[in-house]
Amino acid sequence: MPPAALPAPTLLRLMWLASPALPVGGFSYSEGLEAAVDAGRVHDEASAAAWVLDQLKLALGRSELPLLAQAWAAWQQADLPRAAALNDWVRCTRESSEFRQQTEQMGRSLGEWLRQRAPDDERVAFLGRLNPAPTWPVAFALAALLASAPVREALLACAFGWAENMVQAALKAVPLGQSAGQRMLDQAVAAIEPVVDAALAMPDDTRQAFTPMLAIASAQHEAQYSRLFRS
Repeated sequence: MPPAALPAPTLLRLMWLASPALPVGGFSYSEGLEAAVDAGRVHDEASAAAWVLDQLKLALGRSELPLLAQAWAAWQQADLPRAAALNDWVRCTRESSEFRQQTEQMGRSLGEWLRQRAPDDERVAFLGRLNPAPTWPVAFALAALLASAPVREALLACAFGWAENMVQAALKAVPLGQSAGQRMLDQAVAAIEPVVDAALAMPDDTRQAFTPMLAIASAQHEAQYSRLFRS
């Protein structure tokens, strides 16, 4: 029997959360991609697609997506200490100043967006009190839960939103044309579902943040002479 379709309001809210138009600033980050372009590691459609797919599988799939699933469960159970511990893990595993600033800025912005829509929800208030700031995957988990989204769909939406932002960054930084961007996004879409399913099955003790080349690219970007993006 096929799974039940999401109710239209839930589906639309998930699309809203995944949209680059969500006012959290995701479009202003390349997550090290711009530095890889500057160094010549990414120079055409094929190398840009490989960079994005590798980052999806090795970074998001092993770190942010499994953590998002665990944060979703913590918010659902109103386990605020668990949500705070997961938030600390994100901050402590960001490998560069830029990556930490990104997750905190986007998390803070999404927290403010949620506060305007659910001002009486204690979980939203707690998110805003996380010190020094809520992080993006922890905030996104709460936003998806408040949209009544199941956890798997929440991860799919988050991964697609990330992929769309990264493809748009590649179009500007390489640069590439719109058709190349659509081909890259098609590859990302095909890869997202198995990455999400693996993330959902990942327990705490196998979640990890270890992407040395990405961390080096981000650190190099901090001192890059000319740049379009904040990371």
